[in-house]
Amino acid sequence: MRVFAETGLVALDLANTWDAYLDEPERLPDAAALRRFCAELSVTSDDDGGAEDGGGAEDSGGAEDGGGAGPEKVADRGDAADLVEVRAVRDRLRAVLSGADPADRSQALARWTAELPLRPAVEEADGVPRLRLAAVPGASLPGRLAVRAVQELLDLAAEGDWERVRMCAAAPCRDAFVDRSRPGRRQFCSTRCANRAHAAASRARHRS
Repeated sequence: MRVFAETGLVALDLANTWDAYLDEPERLPDAAALRRFCAELSVTSDDDGGAEDGGGAEDSGGAEDGGGAGPEKVADRGDAADLVEVRAVRDRLRAVLSGADPADRSQALARWTAELPLRPAVEEADGVPRLRLAAVPGASLPGRLAVRAVQELLDLAAEGDWERVRMCAAAPCRDAFVDRSRPGRRQFCSTRCANRAHAAASRARHRS
């Protein structure tokens, strides 16, 4: 069974809970799957939306251990109502990431951020304060996931990776990934998709 925490970033791993290669593409079919997602991504009941550092992101397929949150810390035991709203967060996230132009994606991210239940928070890192986004107290599980995803995308942008955040070009896959290649021209989320796309292109050439 495919794990949820493939990059350790909600911003990517939530976007990738729709897998068009599967007979049933929905990877969050019920509340139990949502709870497993939260456990693997260490989304806890006191998650502030900015606890994870986006600097540890790896390409899709490089699974990370979802963290050490114990059962008592897993967020809210997501229910059926949360599930509907989390899927809506995923749709909004994928819409932001689907923008071909980085400037368009930035504007879409700004519009989404303005709608979220968040507040500024200052946290200390090695004695240095830094401004983060945090979910407001009492925010719902979907709201906290959205705030955390936005903060992670801002972290990626701060690291210079905004133009390297992409959606896989191998139809029907549309997984999100960060292009860590040196040339920065990667189009596919994984070797699997690259091989399928190249094989499809080869078949098309032979038919023509």
